[in-house]
Amino acid sequence: MGMDDTRNVLPAGASGVFGRHVAEELRTAGHRVLSLGRGPGHDVVADLMHRDALLRAVDGLKIDTVVHAATALRGAPMKRRDTAATDALRVEGTAHPIEAARAVGARRMIAESMVFGYGYRDFGDRWVTEDDVFGPPGLDRHSQAWSSPKRSAVPSIPSAPSISRSLVRIAPTCGPGGTEALVELPRRRRPPTAADRGRVLSRLELRQSARALALVVEDGRPGGAYDIVDDTPMGFGAHVRATAAAFGTPRP
Repeated sequence: MGMDDTRNVLPAGASGVFGRHVAEELRTAGHRVLSLGRGPGHDVVADLMHRDALLRAVDGLKIDTVVHAATALRGAPMKRRDTAATDALRVEGTAHPIEAARAVGARRMIAESMVFGYGYRDFGDRWVTEDDVFGPPGLDRHSQAWSSPKRSAVPSIPSAPSISRSLVRIAPTCGPGGTEALVELPRRRRPPTAADRGRVLSRLELRQSARALALVVEDGRPGGAYDIVDDTPMGFGAHVRATAAAFGTPRP
């Protein structure tokens, strides 16, 4: 990408576990990055859940691409309630960045979601791809609770048809900034369950996930959705045991 093509990018959640990797990858790729977050040290300080404050914070900016990569996780999401705040960011907290994107003249809006939108359930021995329905009907209540917020990550923008939208659905992540929470659980005598019973799930290292999102910023198809996963899925229990072995923590 030549410097003449460099875009001004506004990533929301740029200091978060995932967002900071996204901002780093965008800068490495040559983009001009203005970080958006709640705390000090960001170029734009605002809370995505507070619409009016967000619009005031971006007033006067000229941005080409807005990236919604904000989360509100306080540790490893072991239970449904652990993702509630992040789910709110992906539903109510996505409508506000869309308005901000319109206000700054953005041409693109890219939102990050999770592959759990397909439903947290057994798909048998076939691969699930972007051709499958994201958030299919007829899910049981447990699966529906996981999938609905992920499916709602990018609502329609009837008042801003000039903004193209893409959705990046990442697998559960590991690596610097993500694995530490899993390491601490057994150290605090809270070892997670490690029985897989034949179930597997793709996961990906945080920096690889961020690099994939940066590629979507550069060359993503307008209106496209991308599942960002690896090609060596494993059970959660196997992942926990491998982490325990690597860090010398008690085995679950």
